[in-house]
Formats: sequence, C-alpha cells, structure tokens
Amino acid sequence: MARIRHLALAVLLLFYLTGFIECNIRHKRQDDEDEEEDGQSVEELCKDRPPDEYFRLTTTGDCRDVVRCDKGAENGKTRLAGVRCPNSLAFDIERQTCDWKTNVKNCNELEKPRKVMPILKTDEPVCPEGKLSCGNGECIEKELFCNDKPDCKDESDENACTVELDPNRAPDCDPTQCVLPDCFCSADGTRIPGAIEPNQVPQMITITFNGAVNVDNIDLYDEIFNGQRQNPNGCQIRGSFFVSHKYTNYAAVQDLHRRGHEISVFSLTHKDDPKYWTGGSYDDWLAEMAGSRLIIERFANITDGSIIGVRAPYLRVGGNKQFEMMADQYFVYDASITAPLGRVPIWPYTLYFRMPHKCNGNAQNCPSRSHPIWEMVMNELDRRDDPTFDESLPGCHMVDSCSNIQTGEQFARLLRHNFNRHFSTNRAPLGLHFHASWLKSKKEFKEELIKFIEEMLDRNDVYFVTMLQVIQWMQNPTELTSLRDFQEWKEKCDVKGQPYCSLPNPCPLTTRELPGQTIRLFTCMECPNNYPWILDPTGDGFSAK
Repeated sequence: MARIRHLALAVLLLFYLTGFIECNIRHKRQDDEDEEEDGQSVEELCKDRPPDEYFRLTTTGDCRDVVRCDKGAENGKTRLAGVRCPNSLAFDIERQTCDWKTNVKNCNELEKPRKVMPILKTDEPVCPEGKLSCGNGECIEKELFCNDKPDCKDESDENACTVELDPNRAPDCDPTQCVLPDCFCSADGTRIPGAIEPNQVPQMITITFNGAVNVDNIDLYDEIFNGQRQNPNGCQIRGSFFVSHKYTNYAAVQDLHRRGHEISVFSLTHKDDPKYWTGGSYDDWLAEMAGSRLIIERFANITDGSIIGVRAPYLRVGGNKQFEMMADQYFVYDASITAPLGRVPIWPYTLYFRMPHKCNGNAQNCPSRSHPIWEMVMNELDRRDDPTFDESLPGCHMVDSCSNIQTGEQFARLLRHNFNRHFSTNRAPLGLHFHASWLKSKKEFKEELIKFIEEMLDRNDVYFVTMLQVIQWMQNPTELTSLRDFQEWKEKCDVKGQPYCSLPNPCPLTTRELPGQTIRLFTCMECPNNYPWILDPTGDGFSAK
C-alpha cells in the first residue's frame, strides 16, 4: 500500500509540475467531413498547425481551456484534444503553459501569432546556388538569413533561426577538425575527453551558487568551504560563484577569490522579465555581463583576469547575440544551457560545432551559430525518490527546482543517486547548482550536503572543483593515477591568511537610474560617487542629483 500511495503522489506531482493537466480529451466525430467547430472544420483548424501547439476555440470563459490537434486518431483522421488548466490558473498562449491568471495577458487571443516561414526544403532547387527562398518565393543570399535584420519582404528570413533550422547553423561535430585543447565535441555529447577509460577519470563535482554574496549567506559559504576539507591531491575543495550586483558585499567576494574560489558573473540588474534575456540585444548583454565584471573587478579588487564565466538569469539563454558578446569580451564559458535528463550525462563542449542535445526548456534561445565558447552544460538531475520503482519525472537543473525534495533524507538520496548516475557511466562532471537561500531554508539540507561532501572526500577518485578547473582537466585529460601532480589544479592549493580588510567601507549610495533608493555597497576599496548601475558601472560617470 505504501508503494501505491508513493506512486500516486509522484503522478500527481508530475501533473502539478508540468503546469496543466491534459484531461477530458474530446474526440471529435470524424464520420462527417462537414462537422464544424465555430464555423470551421477540424481539418481547417488544424491545417499547417504543429501537433504540440495549443490554441483556443473561443475567448469567452475563464481562459483555462485550450485544444491541440491530435493526428493519431484510430481512424486516421484529426481530432481535437482538450486541455484545462487547474483552478486559479489560466493558459498563456504565447508561452504555451498554465500560469497564475494575473500573469496571463493574452486571454483575448485565440492562437500564437503565426509567422511566415521561409521555404528551405524543396524537391527541386527554386533559387540559384548560394540563395534560399523566402516564404513568398523571393530569393536572397543564404548568409542574410538569421542575421537579426529582415531582408525578405515578408520577413520570413528571421523566422527559422533555431539550432535545427538556421541555414547558417554550426556544423555537426567533426572530431577530425575539433581537437583539444581548444575544441571538444562528440556526436551525442557523452564521449570522455582523451579517450580515457571511465575507471581512470576523476569524478568532478562542481558546487555553484547564484546571486548576491552578502551577510545572508557568507556564513553558509564559510561552513561548506571551511578550509579543512581537501581533495585527494591535498588542495582545498572549491566552488564557483555566479555573482549578481545588487546587495552584494564586494569585500566578501574579494575574500572568496583570495581563498581560491571562482568568481563569475550573473548579470548587473538581474531584471525579472525573462523576455529581456531571451531577446536581449548585443548591447544589452554587453552592459549586463561586461558591466557586472567591471564592477566586480573594481570593487572586489580582482585584477588577475580570472572572471571568465557567465550564467544567464533564470537560465534564459540569449541566443547568438549573447555568445557573440562573450567572444568579443574574452569570456571563456557559459553555464546556462541545460541538457535534458538522459541515461548517460553530457560532458561540457565547445560551441564551434552544433550542440549535441536539444535546446531544453520553454522558450529557450540557444545559439545556432559557431562560437569560440565553452558550454558548461547543466545536466538535469533525476529527482525521483525511488528510481528503481517510481515512474519517470521531468529532471531539474537547479537543486532547489527539485520541488519534491522536502526533507533532508530525500535530499541525501538525490545527491547519492545522481552521483552514481554519473560515476557508473561516463563520469561527466556532476553539477550541484544552488541558490543559498534554499540550503539555508532547512538546517538539514546544509547538514546533508556537508555529510555528502565528506563522504565523497573519503574516496580517492572524487574532486570538488570549479568550472575553470573542469575545463583545465578537459584540455589536458589526465588519469587518476597522475592527478595528484596535475599542475593546473595546484594553484592556490592551500590558502592561509586573513581577509584583505576586516571592516569594509559601508558606502550608502544613490543613482539616478534607481530613483528613491539608497543602497549600501560594501567594499575594501574607496566608495564611488554613485551606486554603480547599468549606465554607470564604475559609479563615477555622472552625479546623482
């Protein structure tokens, strides 16, 4: 009985997490070709419509009901499958998911805006060599497609720009052309660098934190990274911190860097509009990420050029524009793209060639072109309580997005099961990605993480490393038996000493960009004139009056 209840709970949870319940599927009678739905036949409604696209039949009602075209009916004809969001939710046509009614602004729209698509695949060529057809039959140069500037009169050249459709997309992986240390790819993403046998590959674990570093979480970081926990090579364990600007204590960031942890950027403003990131321009990404790095370098006094990583807020990747900016600004890696849960996890890869997995997530904008950037892919975690029995559940990328993890015991099982998934297959790096507030929400979560770390450190084949250290190993794959002398991991091996300053300057600052707000900026450096923000990242560009 306990297992039956367990299974029922898992199924209900799956329904809840996917946002809506496909229920009450209405099979439209297809015996009569003239059967109509609001004046249109089902065949007319479904013509040229993707089978996974939901649309409304009416804008009256409570905005909960949508349908999709199901072309798998037993009689071979198309039917409509009805979907109803749970109470208090409404269906967002644009995002194709249920959300709180206050967040849904398109209840008066029947369907997603239909874009004119170019004609890319034909039995016979319709355009001269080097040109492709717009949706209206006009032929333009191939390189004009997906350049963020409409060149077709019907603008269709900018409507087929995904990883799969972009006519100028990165080529499929070619191992003869993609060689270490500068390039790494494999057809399905699971190949081990250097063709090392799995039992000679160190199981690398990356612990990362997103957000501001301040009094709310410094004690947590000090407890996890207490200077006493060492990898098998005798060096202290390390973490990677993706730092957002507002409310960050830069004296604390400076000390994390002094102790050998990796500091990367998580944006300057952390705007809460996902579309801002997904559709951001080159200049938006430049101001957010290069601006954030400038602030950290100046006010945390990090002058060694080590801030080389980017993570997009809400993991909303910004497509080719984000990665063009990163290459121009000498960022080395991105850590925002998630790989769907699979039997064998994915190794990080470079983006010279096409990414080896689908662009995972709702409304994502993955890069389709070739870029000289490493992708520190986030493998989804398997969050099932009992993987030997439970039905499949969608994976989760951040540990705190595994919403079924409510107790320390569940968290402990999650950690060990996912460690075993990686360790027993290809030993791709295991990413444990957190917001500090989740670990602090229950004392048992922090205790279980520390217990897991110490259990892993009792082994001789597990290393807690930074994102950069993963790249360093991949560029120079080294077997476990030789890893104690791996020089790239010896830098800042065992840091001693005191923070740069014990009493940072608590600068109370304002800026015209945030009217009415006075924000304290803690730094060991001199206070700037203004609070640094998007148009004035140094804080001394103009006077706040």
